[in-house]
Amino acid sequence: MTFRNELREIVHYRNAYLLALSAAMGSIFYGWDIGLIGGIIAMSSFQASFGVDKLSTSAKANFNGNIVSILQGGCFFGALSMGYFSGKFGRKPCLIASGVIYIVGSVIQSIAGLGSSAATGLSVLYFSRFLGGIGVGMVSALVPAYVSECTPRKIRGRCTGMIQFANNIGIMLSCNAVLNIAPTDMQWRIPFIVQIVPGALFTFAMFFQPESPRWLVEKGKYPQAAKTLAYVARTSPEDPAVLVTIDEIKDEFEGKHKLSLWQQFRGMGASRAIANRCFIPSLVMFFQQWTGTNAINYFSPEIFTGLGITGTSSTLFATGIYGVVKVISVALVLMFAVESFGRKKCLIVGGIGQGLMMLWIGGYSAIHPSGPIVPASYVSLVAVYLYAVFYCVGWGPVPWVISAEVAPNHLRTMSLSLAIGVNWLFSFTISKITPIMLDNITYGTFLLFGLMCMIMATWAYICLPETAGHALEDIHYLFEQDVIVRALQDAPLGRIFIAKKRAPPVEELRKRDSEVNADRKSIKEDDGKASDDGVASVAPI
Repeated sequence: MTFRNELREIVHYRNAYLLALSAAMGSIFYGWDIGLIGGIIAMSSFQASFGVDKLSTSAKANFNGNIVSILQGGCFFGALSMGYFSGKFGRKPCLIASGVIYIVGSVIQSIAGLGSSAATGLSVLYFSRFLGGIGVGMVSALVPAYVSECTPRKIRGRCTGMIQFANNIGIMLSCNAVLNIAPTDMQWRIPFIVQIVPGALFTFAMFFQPESPRWLVEKGKYPQAAKTLAYVARTSPEDPAVLVTIDEIKDEFEGKHKLSLWQQFRGMGASRAIANRCFIPSLVMFFQQWTGTNAINYFSPEIFTGLGITGTSSTLFATGIYGVVKVISVALVLMFAVESFGRKKCLIVGGIGQGLMMLWIGGYSAIHPSGPIVPASYVSLVAVYLYAVFYCVGWGPVPWVISAEVAPNHLRTMSLSLAIGVNWLFSFTISKITPIMLDNITYGTFLLFGLMCMIMATWAYICLPETAGHALEDIHYLFEQDVIVRALQDAPLGRIFIAKKRAPPVEELRKRDSEVNADRKSIKEDDGKASDDGVASVAPI
């Protein structure tokens, strides 16, 4: 597709992109904290406000892990809560509520320690970060489901991937907030105050966006669902494509309305295919954290110091330039790769690239644990930035896309809540143990993450079918039979391993089911109108 055609498509689907942008602004919350907290905890003004400067080296490492991971703890509980609340009240109200909670947490965070002792101020800071984390967790669990359910399949990967793009925008912006303030008490308070702005913008923007059409169909609100689909596709509610999509969503939900929380848990094991589809979102989110990206995001100043770069330059290289590299990389991936190159190949290339860069950094750190800068130091610096590029190619934005696509419609919010809960649980774990690992096993930290990247690239090669280009209601065909065969035939050079074996095409499986459904309807309707009106030949949105 040419650049002109890309622009024409963006203009045509501008409502869908605006919806995705409004929702993805919630990811700025997390991105802001990632870029912010690593620099703040290293500030002498922050350490003096809470008595950290009087702690021993090991106690400081423990404090750093706590102050970073407490937000992830809140995120974990916020993400899990969305499985129930978003199903009961809808996606839009819950997203607005998450923005409000985040704003309240940010306000309290910015005034922590005012007029109180260091111990009391620290307790308030912990509480406010936990509260803000609940808002972040709610957003992170719900935004992928909301965006994937609202946007047309042709651009669904790009729209869902905007979540990671917004995350990196937050990282880049927060760097300037840390660097350009005089070293006073307000040096660390102002960045916390400024983070209220994206929360307010997100909350305001969501008031003007529609409810998820999948949730509306589940609740029997078919006219409203048609209006949402027509809005994002910029067509009329009577468009045949809209009607076909509504019918397919109805079929997907048939017999699965108003499932209780326990019924949804049980439904995840209804069949091997459904269990696989519900497990994959949690697995890819688990993998995302074990790439080691948050180790670099949160503790990059210490990492760059280990590479021989210290002082203000360390912060600039670690959060400023690193954030810019990630923003540019994600933008290019979303524009060109995630749809044309495919989800699977992005994960394979990204995993191998990240693994090699981590192994290099680990090897360099083993050979040069300290001392003057050598030529290999600059190679390691480049390796960190290349690591960011490969992360943005694959395991940064794509797991969000995969998680939102693979989960069954009637179990999507519950499946995603568990997946994002896993993401935050291991984000919490990695944030807590990284400073301890860097202090104890040093270069082994990077070797461990490098090995994990290689493992996840292998998993994507062997076990994950390509989901690009398929409607949400068709994804289940990819997991019904011959999953490994389908995954290998979609992998580069994968057909070498399966010889002449092939999984049946999705079109063939859909045609089979259409014929079966038409036969069933013809039994109930003497005139056979349901199978002959020609609507079924129209492609869904």
